[in-house]
Amino acid sequence: MPQRMQQRGAAGGRGCALFRLLSILLFPGGHMILSLEISADAHVRGYVGEKIKLKCTFKSSSDVTDKLTIDWTYRPPSSSRTESIFHYQSFQYPTTAGTFRDRISWAGNVYKGDASISISNPTLKDNGTFSCAVKNPPDVYHNIPLTELTVTERGFGTMLSSVTLLSILVFVPSAVVVALLLVRMGRKATGVSKRSKSGYKKSSIEVSDDTDQEEKDDCMVKLCVRCAECLDSDFEEAY
Repeated sequence: MPQRMQQRGAAGGRGCALFRLLSILLFPGGHMILSLEISADAHVRGYVGEKIKLKCTFKSSSDVTDKLTIDWTYRPPSSSRTESIFHYQSFQYPTTAGTFRDRISWAGNVYKGDASISISNPTLKDNGTFSCAVKNPPDVYHNIPLTELTVTERGFGTMLSSVTLLSILVFVPSAVVVALLLVRMGRKATGVSKRSKSGYKKSSIEVSDDTDQEEKDDCMVKLCVRCAECLDSDFEEAY
């Protein structure tokens, strides 16, 4: 009996020592410390054929060195299989095989805490979960955020709304300018017809009034043209 108790005591001692070692490595000070804080968008929506950016930022308690590494992985929907699609350590190493071959590009800046990447020509097959892992020794313990990507086709409603917006910003101001020009031409034609029938000659005051009216009409037309140009340029910059 004493011998069995000694064996149990020795086994328990080894277990306690192992537990203390794990506690020191994983839970220094009694709790786990994340030396790196990594953030990423939980959900990203994109459209087929339009470049998508997967954002990932990090904060490290240590200065960035050439030992810093960044790894992006991808997991298809309803699957436990993951594949590496991007690796960074001083240089960029996008995947050269698989679904994302020649479609992953670097979009970050490690010195600004940015570890983002971009996907060119996305398809419906790119839907899935992406993870961003950063290590900056001696800071290696960190959370690994996940990003769910949903790629869809642009619907007819989206295209229609774009056309409608273009019509409002471009064609409506142009129609206003044309209408003002037609009104001005109609007034001139009516005035000329009346004068020709009556043989009436304008006084200097009437000439001055007509000149002022023409200047106002010119200013109104120029203002409308300028507004149309500004709206058109703003619309092009937005796209």
